[in-house]
Amino acid sequence: MVGGLARSQRRWAVVFLLPMLLALGGAAGWPLLRTAMLSLTDAGLSTEGARFVGLENYLSYGPDPAAYDAGLGGYYVLDVARDADLVWRPGSDSYFNADTGQPAPAPAENTLFAWRGVLTQPAWWRAVGVTLGLAVASVLLETVLGVAMALFLARPMRGRALLRASVLVPWAIPTVVGAQLWNWMLNDQYGVLNAALIGLGLIPRGIAWTAEPGLSLLAILVADVWKTTPFIALLALAALHLVPEAVREAARVDGVGCWGMLRHITLPLIAPAVLVAVMFRAIDALRLFDLVFVMTGNSPNTATMSIYARQQMVDFQRLGFGSAASMVLVAIVALVAAVLLTLGRRRGAVL
Repeated sequence: MVGGLARSQRRWAVVFLLPMLLALGGAAGWPLLRTAMLSLTDAGLSTEGARFVGLENYLSYGPDPAAYDAGLGGYYVLDVARDADLVWRPGSDSYFNADTGQPAPAPAENTLFAWRGVLTQPAWWRAVGVTLGLAVASVLLETVLGVAMALFLARPMRGRALLRASVLVPWAIPTVVGAQLWNWMLNDQYGVLNAALIGLGLIPRGIAWTAEPGLSLLAILVADVWKTTPFIALLALAALHLVPEAVREAARVDGVGCWGMLRHITLPLIAPAVLVAVMFRAIDALRLFDLVFVMTGNSPNTATMSIYARQQMVDFQRLGFGSAASMVLVAIVALVAAVLLTLGRRRGAVL
């Protein structure tokens, strides 16, 4: 009877869960599939229709599609050395004078043929470096600060409930609102940070924290750590409450001090939960967009992979090229997630 009841429960679970899983798969899978399809075309926001270009948006060698002139029937080329307008027709593999139609020698500096695609763009790889740098720095700082906050909040004290609630305020504030708050605080004219530093005599005048190339990344890092450290602290605090008190008592009886208790008992026992939090934060940090966009806009000094993809699709109206950048971003996030999941399982994290 027990076996029949278990089978019945499994059947009902399948009946209820299957439609939900299909709906979630469709909601998440269709946008991703649509983006992958667009990345194989030259679609643009300002043009109608799209031409299949294969992997040209990712990596290709050949003429610039933007140089194609339908009236000339080929690709327009400017021969700077001879001050001549040329056209290259793929069928003939030769150059012709665009005015006379007569054959012409190849230009001395051939700028028509080159490696193209998102994987050849220095701006893209700069965005990758910015994203990875911010992700590593923010996750490391958030982990250290979050665990320290959790250890402090786990201690018995008066007003502990109120203190715990106040710690979660940055996490509860919408990212766009928090980013704008930091913009106001870091403003070079009326920001509270500059006012405090000037009042202490540390700086002679206000600093444009979000405009200076050397300081804008630091400002974003501080704002991101302030926003997301409570997430690590919350999971670490929950794990601390699950540490058996009997283990701690046994360690005290054996003469283990505070540092030994923290190093050999507390941290190893909460490590799986902290590792899960680190995984989620690392994946989320690789998709960083709203915080950066509100604080520094499209600045190339702080552009993340998401900012770069959005700029290509919206500002430059290169929908296919921007979709290719988005798919590369998805691939990087998936690779990092796979590595972190593998490490998490080896370290005992429950996922």
